[in-house]
Amino acid sequence: MSEIIENFDFMELGQAIQDAREKQRITREELAEELGISARHLQSVEKEGQYPSFRLFIQLVTMFHISVDQYIHPDAPTGKTTLRRRLDVLLDTFDDAELTIIAGTAQGICKAKEQPED
Repeated sequence: MSEIIENFDFMELGQAIQDAREKQRITREELAEELGISARHLQSVEKEGQYPSFRLFIQLVTMFHISVDQYIHPDAPTGKTTLRRRLDVLLDTFDDAELTIIAGTAQGICKAKEQPED
């Protein structure tokens, strides 16, 4: 069990945390203050692959709706990627009229993919 932990590379997951934070336009300093940690510690987690405490790990992946399966089990098929989970969160903010527009756009993309290229 400890071999799994020792061989786990936190770099990709740290990058996913940073990407999610930046997409929400939250500065490293703002997030660090909210979490009660230093901005330098958060930078180490995001950019240097430093392992966060379990508590901080749970706070970050929950806050940013990050699916960790794809990082812990990269070869296993996952139900939903982090991007799909973020889209689910965004879709929950739209009303039916807005969802109709999004559905039409998605259907248009699917039809365009079906068209043979000239």
